[in-house]
Amino acid sequence: MRCIICHGDRIEIMEVKEEVIVGNDIVYVPVKIPVCQTCGERYYDRRTFQFLEDVEEELKAGKRNLREVGKVLVYG
Repeated sequence: MRCIICHGDRIEIMEVKEEVIVGNDIVYVPVKIPVCQTCGERYYDRRTFQFLEDVEEELKAGKRNLREVGKVLVYG
């Protein structure tokens, strides 16, 4: 497989964190996907998209307990 952006051939499966926004909160969801090691382009299959959509639905319905790891503050 070659990258469609940079045409590099160094694509490896990596664990990345996808952001899911729920209200004013950002939830990081770890997924393993192919990532180009040259330019960082990520490749998602339908199964991964479905998983992220399911997680988003669960979070919006309040069906998951989350662990707080920090805070985001706004100045001004």
